[in-house]
Amino acid sequence: MGPTRKRDLTAATVVAAVAAYLLVLTLYRFFPPITLLSGVSLLVVAMAEAGWAVYVRGKINDGRIGDGPGWLHPLAVARSVSIAKASAWVGAVVLGWWVGVLAYLLPRRATLRVAGEDTAGALLAAACALALVAAALWLQHCCKSPQEPPDNPDGATE
Repeated sequence: MGPTRKRDLTAATVVAAVAAYLLVLTLYRFFPPITLLSGVSLLVVAMAEAGWAVYVRGKINDGRIGDGPGWLHPLAVARSVSIAKASAWVGAVVLGWWVGVLAYLLPRRATLRVAGEDTAGALLAAACALALVAAALWLQHCCKSPQEPPDNPDGATE
């Protein structure tokens, strides 16, 4: 399993944004109000992943991967990478959704009262989705194993 490529996430965001815009263009009148709490759950997940990333990074840098008390099991690191990859993809698609919604709302704020009311919630939700993508990529980065030390750190020959 390789690292998540940012260009793939960007492509997913763009595709989701176009699809969201077309959907909102035809169905906006049926949408419920977008509140400030619409995307906050993503921020909670992003904060949890960022905290876990700091913890994992500390354990890896201390060389405390393996079995034993106070050590981080290698399968926990592998599962963390899986969660990070999934979160990055979910965050990218949800970010695309909110960008598509914003593309519809922003030009209509002055003429459509409901669009003006929904804009703040959509902006906050997009920011929370972006935070989830960033936290997921950070967690994925923190799960990398450190570079192997050289066999002869002093440079002396044997």
